[in-house]
Amino acid sequence: MSRKPELKGRAARLARLFPAGRANQAARTPFVLLVVLLLGGGLIGLLVLNSALSEGSFRLDDLQKQTKNLTDEEQALQRDIDAYSAPDALQRRARELGMVPGGDPAFLGPDGTVKGVPGPAALRQTTVPPAPEVIGMQSTVAPTPTPTASAPVTAPAPTPTPALTPVTSPTPTPGR
Repeated sequence: MSRKPELKGRAARLARLFPAGRANQAARTPFVLLVVLLLGGGLIGLLVLNSALSEGSFRLDDLQKQTKNLTDEEQALQRDIDAYSAPDALQRRARELGMVPGGDPAFLGPDGTVKGVPGPAALRQTTVPPAPEVIGMQSTVAPTPTPTASAPVTAPAPTPTPALTPVTSPTPTPGR
């Protein structure tokens, strides 16, 4: 067994300042504890970060699905608008409301002069072709039940037809 050499002078005085014996092990304990805490904190931080990223991924997926559904709904509504604003659909709805094509127009100049000779709308009684919705409903309507002796028979009320009258003077619209 080896013996430590005896220190003299300045080295002996410095050696007395440090505790004798387990000096290396005592200094190593805080360092090891610090490294373990840093590694544990890093692992917990990575776990929290990974959880946050996966939660964001799920939310992004849900928002993409919602965007797709809303886009599909917007396209369906746009198709409906296009179908209702088609010229033949507008003409059919106007005739159902009792409107007739206008007569010859007259134009007002900036100085108040009238250009052209206005004419009244032509009075035409035309049959209105049924709407596509009505045609589809006629095949699904149930037949009317036959009256029995105990039930009184009542005739359905006639539907009023719009009267076709010529427009004599336009009604002013505010703001136009």
